[in-house]
Formats: sequence, C-alpha cells, structure tokens
Amino acid sequence: MKVFVAGGTGAIGRYLVPQLVEAGHVVVAMTRSSQKAPQLEQLGAQAVVADGLDPSAVGEAISRAEPEVVIHQMTALASIKSMRSFDKEFTLTNRLRTEGTDNLLAAARAAGVRRFLAQSYAGWNYEPAGPGLKTEEDPIVTDPPANQRRSLEAILHLESQVLGAEAIEGVVLRYGSFYGTGTGIAEDGVIAELVRKRRLPVIGEGGGVWSFAHVDDAAAATVAAVENGAPGIYNVVDDHPAAVADWLPELARVLGAKRPWRVPAWLGRIAAGEVGVSMMTETRGVSNAKAKRELRWEPRYPSYREGFRDGLGAASATLGGPPADELLLSLLAAAAG
Repeated sequence: MKVFVAGGTGAIGRYLVPQLVEAGHVVVAMTRSSQKAPQLEQLGAQAVVADGLDPSAVGEAISRAEPEVVIHQMTALASIKSMRSFDKEFTLTNRLRTEGTDNLLAAARAAGVRRFLAQSYAGWNYEPAGPGLKTEEDPIVTDPPANQRRSLEAILHLESQVLGAEAIEGVVLRYGSFYGTGTGIAEDGVIAELVRKRRLPVIGEGGGVWSFAHVDDAAAATVAAVENGAPGIYNVVDDHPAAVADWLPELARVLGAKRPWRVPAWLGRIAAGEVGVSMMTETRGVSNAKAKRELRWEPRYPSYREGFRDGLGAASATLGGPPADELLLSLLAAAAG
C-alpha cells in the first residue's frame, strides 16, 4: 500500500517511517526542511519537501504521490519553552492542527485517498470528573485552564474534521505522553536533567494520572491502524496509567537520582501556572482497550515501569530537544500532545 506521511521527521515519524517500510508499504514522507530530507531517504522513504501550512504545496505533494493512505503527524513541539503561556507556545502546533489538517484533507479528497490518520492526544483534554479510566466515549474537558483553551479548540477542530471527512475513512489516534529515544523523557532528555537536579517536584499529592506511550509503541499502533479498525477515535497508551506521585519517583530511581521534592499546589501554581498544577493533580488515566481490540495492537512496553527501565534510550540519538530553562518544561514536552 502507498502511504503518505506528513511530519516524517518528528518524534513519531522517525519510528513510523521505517516500521511502515518494514511492513511492506511504499512510503512518501513530507518534511518542511530540505536538510532533513536525506534522513527520510535513509529510513527507506521517498522524501518530499513542503510546508504543511501551504495548501498549494501540500496539494501538489499528495497529488504526485497518489497515496491510498495519508498520515498526519505534523506538530511543532521542539520549540516549546514555557508552560505558563501554553496557548502562545502552541501557536504553530495549533495552526498545524487546524490549517494543516484542512490542507491535508483537501489534498487527500482531491487525490482520492481512501483512509486518513491523524495525531491527537489523550490526557489533559479528557474531562477529569467521573470514575474509572477514560475511554473514547467519555466527554472532553469543557473548562480547561484559560491559557489552554485555544489548544483544546485546535485538537477538537482536527478531530471533527477528520472524523467528518466525506468519502474518507477518518481515524484519530489519541496518543499518550511520549517517552523514549528522541523525546523529553529519555536518559539524556530534559526530564532526566531536571529529575537529576531535583528541579521537577511532585505538586500537591501528585494525584494526576498520566497515560504513557513509548514512541516505538505509538508508531506500531499507527502502522496497525493503516489497515485495521473502523473509522473513529483510538486511545494509544500503555496498559497501566500512573499517578505523578508514582511515576516521577520511579523515573528518579531508574536514573539513579534522589527522590523528587514535594511542593504544595499554591507554590506549584506560582512556578508552573494553572496548566502545570492541573497536569500534576487532575489529569485522568486513559483506557487502551479499544485500540488493542480493534487495531490488533499490543504495546511492547505494557507499563511505564518496564519502559523506563528498558526503553528510555537517548534523546540526543535523534533529537536534541529544547533547552530545560523552565521548571516544568519537560512536562510540557512530554504531555502536550
């Protein structure tokens, strides 16, 4: 099958492209940087240079590729520097989730693409109220922190457009918080740096529950979704969501660092703002049952414990990452979606 990947050099794309090739697909991968094109060719793809925000360039790229499937993995998370101004920091990513999605869908329709997969997020965007793990049927948060609202609107735009696309099988993949090689949560990533310096504390009781996804597992689920599963939404996370009070000390232990400090919520609010406190104290865990059942996918790392122990990898192997100059920058890099 011929597959077009937009965002082929991102955190997921670097894993996704070679897995698609290994699965027997012909891959055309798009990047906006001509300097990164050789990386895609080394991974076994035909490289295309185009800006996802340029509708003419996107249209021409997909028209020439003539793919059966388009996969939208475009984000701009590497430039994030602060959590206090969440929406401002996410301006470009939000445009890629709105304008970029519209450009890719228009080009896909014109080219007769059969199936369209898009990256979304599973975590802070679920309504925190109610019992149990969140499923794809549960409601999205209606009252996020004020400086997170535009980012939520962008996610909702992406999902509604993909799921409502005419004559195209729309699939939304809500990934959990990434870790592994090329991410902020790697042996030499920004989180490791902050944890070793004890600059990443548990805020309040640390009751916010995170659902993780190793980037290799996220890519494998995406490959599975190329051919499996009905159109719809799928949570792509591991089997064992964990409270911050559990996973952050475990990460410190794996890294050989001292146990993280604990700070009260009022102090965390000063340092990280409402978004940081919300992620540390209110985020709810997410179920992967639907993805495992319908995509026929199983995570290689069923929990963060195995993944932190055996799969952290090195951030510098594929991605330098943004500077760690904010207390909770690493949380944003890992959990922003």
